[in-house]
Amino acid sequence: MTNIVTVTLNPAIDGACAAQEVRHTHKIRTTNERYDAGGGGINVGRVIQRLGGDVLAVYLAGGATGTVLNGLVDQYALPRLCIDIEDHTRISLAVHEASTGREYRFVPEGPLIAQTEWQACLKALEAQVYDWLVLSGSLPRGVPEDFYVQAGEIARRRNARVILDTSGPALATTLAAGGIFLVKPSLGEFEQLIGERLRDPDSLAAAALSFTAKGDTVHLTVTMGHEGALLANADGIFRLPAIAVTAQSAVGAGDSFVGAMTHALATGRSTHDAFRYGLAAGTAAVMTPGNDLCHRDDVERLFAQLTE
Repeated sequence: MTNIVTVTLNPAIDGACAAQEVRHTHKIRTTNERYDAGGGGINVGRVIQRLGGDVLAVYLAGGATGTVLNGLVDQYALPRLCIDIEDHTRISLAVHEASTGREYRFVPEGPLIAQTEWQACLKALEAQVYDWLVLSGSLPRGVPEDFYVQAGEIARRRNARVILDTSGPALATTLAAGGIFLVKPSLGEFEQLIGERLRDPDSLAAAALSFTAKGDTVHLTVTMGHEGALLANADGIFRLPAIAVTAQSAVGAGDSFVGAMTHALATGRSTHDAFRYGLAAGTAAVMTPGNDLCHRDDVERLFAQLTE
């Protein structure tokens, strides 16, 4: 039995490269080019696999670029179930500007999904057996805002726990339906969700506690970049400061956080330890260049620092 299933409705071929300087009009010469299979759930699945977990990545892909995406996923030997679509899979690009250290990220909106295609994804979830379902990433065009609600209902009928990492209307709609075990917005996504600017740690803590008290989710984790992360649940607030490391790229940090925390929960660790493990993985991802994700040795070392 697969312990964890991840869902990615809008995956991408993630390109990364470096340039001395990014300027308009001019042809930009790049180096250190690499391509990875990406998108929220695929990244989460890659992290879970790297950490030794049992995972199946379910995703939509199509066109010539969909074939390339499948090939990239297979390079990781990541168990997968691809739902074929007619439109092409998107290609994103992250460019590191060496002269300034800045990172430029170009992210297309993605394909237009037919009703029969997203419904095929729900049918695939009906056919799987799992304990944890990770719903991660944006909804592409054509997919209804309540898709994650429908997917969550399927999971709960199987007594599986649902972890949610999305944004915008999909985040609000899914949480309003309730039944989520863990949701992980960034600070900006959480502020957008509640319609309030949270200017200090106390206001964030109060808002997080108030939100979890509504019962839409059991656990709320808010990631705050260089300011660390916060966990809120019925037991109160648990904060962790950021771990000081040399940053190379922020790409994949949130997905690494979700993947590691999911893996820790699925293997029986306490919520607090899983939260520490997630922060360690998110930090480890920042240490890697381009689209690379966290590596297990780095995660374990940073986790040990948090538990000393």
